[in-house]
Amino acid sequence: MPATPAEILQRVKRIEIKTRNLVEEVFTGEYHAMFKGQGLEFSEVREYQIGDSYRDIDWNVSARFGHPYIKKFRETRELNVLFLIDLSASNQFGTKGQIKSDFIAELTAVLSFSALSNQDKVGLLLFTDRIEKYLPPRKGRKYTLQILRDILYPDLQGKGTDLAGALSFAARLLKKRSIVFLISDFLAHDYTKPLQLLANKHDVIALQVIDPAERILPASGLVRIYNPETGDSDVIDLSDKSLRKQYEQYIKVEQEQLSKKMAQAHVDLLPLQTDQSYVQELQKFFDRRIKRRR
Repeated sequence: MPATPAEILQRVKRIEIKTRNLVEEVFTGEYHAMFKGQGLEFSEVREYQIGDSYRDIDWNVSARFGHPYIKKFRETRELNVLFLIDLSASNQFGTKGQIKSDFIAELTAVLSFSALSNQDKVGLLLFTDRIEKYLPPRKGRKYTLQILRDILYPDLQGKGTDLAGALSFAARLLKKRSIVFLISDFLAHDYTKPLQLLANKHDVIALQVIDPAERILPASGLVRIYNPETGDSDVIDLSDKSLRKQYEQYIKVEQEQLSKKMAQAHVDLLPLQTDQSYVQELQKFFDRRIKRRR
């Protein structure tokens, strides 16, 4: 039975209360520090003074006037933040009390309210094997609640995953340099080039959402497995230790390849398991990025 408007509102409000408390107590300072300086606009060109950084020298203007000039920028607090979210059928899977898409909604809420506290604009692009919904970056609490509602109760037309198409679509949409949180399980192929093209112009952060059963198969005997994106199914014997070991090795190689792919595109990757708290992992991730900027 579909959820009623009252049930939808109640669920969204629960997530808002939980995540806004986290933002106020934990994430606001880290978020601000992590993206400090990314929103810059041109201020002026002036003569070089002792103590100025040589990196700021405008060589064209300096050559024209015969002595060094520097180009100055000022920080604008307003950034564009886009959540590029995979809601393909594989993200409707879960074994530890919640499905991956619910985990994604809460994760997005924390980051959205962090952005809101930083006076940033927040937008949403939902995709499966097609573009499902686009909400352009805007400010405001009500707008953020709409984003949460659309993640929790999407009207999806597709089941598969076209990550390459979503990345290309985002690259065409975003004219201003933006922060892009790419949230997916990354069960997709052939998206390296559009990922690199998007990351060349924007700060792309990949958050990989994983159910623990996708990494380690339980020793549970004969089980029918089902691929929600293709509809294919098969029966396998999970009591077979060698089969489980082969699967774990396969997942290990896939994860290594994913890490390599993200590193080559200069995209930060943060794997998150749905049975573990994302709070500490996000904190550590924020701290690493802040230290790297110093």
